[in-house]
Amino acid sequence: MAPNAACGFWAHGQITVGGETDALFDLASVTKSFFAVACARAGLRDERIRGVPLELMLAHRAGFPAHLPLFAPLVDGARVEVAAAIESAWASRSGPLPSAPLYSDVGYLLAGAAVATEVDELIRTHVPVEEVGSARQMDASRFLGRAIPTEHVAWRGGEIRGRVHDENAWALGGEGACGHAGLFGTVGSVLRFGAFVLEHLDELDWLVREREGGTLRAGFDGKSAEGSSAGTVLGPRSFGHLGFTGTSFWIDPDARIVVALLTNRVCPTRDNVKIREARPRIHDALASLAR
Repeated sequence: MAPNAACGFWAHGQITVGGETDALFDLASVTKSFFAVACARAGLRDERIRGVPLELMLAHRAGFPAHLPLFAPLVDGARVEVAAAIESAWASRSGPLPSAPLYSDVGYLLAGAAVATEVDELIRTHVPVEEVGSARQMDASRFLGRAIPTEHVAWRGGEIRGRVHDENAWALGGEGACGHAGLFGTVGSVLRFGAFVLEHLDELDWLVREREGGTLRAGFDGKSAEGSSAGTVLGPRSFGHLGFTGTSFWIDPDARIVVALLTNRVCPTRDNVKIREARPRIHDALASLAR
């Protein structure tokens, strides 16, 4: 089965898109960028969660592991006790603050669980981009018809469509978004989000600035000097994010362009890793067209 795909670029105030442009893709970890920007716009930078600065959680420098199988009881048909799962995740934190950078879904999940309002509502309020939201926010009469399938998972009943692919987000967030995953969107919505970030760069500088210890920023990743999935055309100060399901976007603040590629490369299985070769080539083609 060939993955579904949509791609495009924003440049000179206009969006150009191709592929399945009306389709709603599971954005996976691209959700992190939306969530971080929403936190910044809501004035939460200085918040501390159980003594841990939110900024360090968003910058992957708060000592949390990359992943925990908090969803595991669901595989055996049992319930996930959300409060206990949250406590288990907090107990996994180690090291002094700030910790060495380690890309962490867990830190984002906990940050999302701690904000004063639900993650998807926080994003909708502070990041006014149409055609993006959680499953519970979408128009139910049209959502399933536009949602692109992701993986076939036996313990979840087979094909996953219109439900978040990330197991922990499904276990703890259900139809809503978590800090690390749970948003669905069109390629146009991701491009509009990138344009929104460019428009508010002064306000969001603390998210996108370079940080010691690697390319990870707060809510974004920077472009590595060699072998970046961003390709070779986008400038060295570019930043963006990848999603496990096959999604990605990059922002070049100097050229003032945004490129995005949305796929469901995990359909029917996550073992399909051809996206690794495709991403830099497609990003290069989009960036070249945008210039």
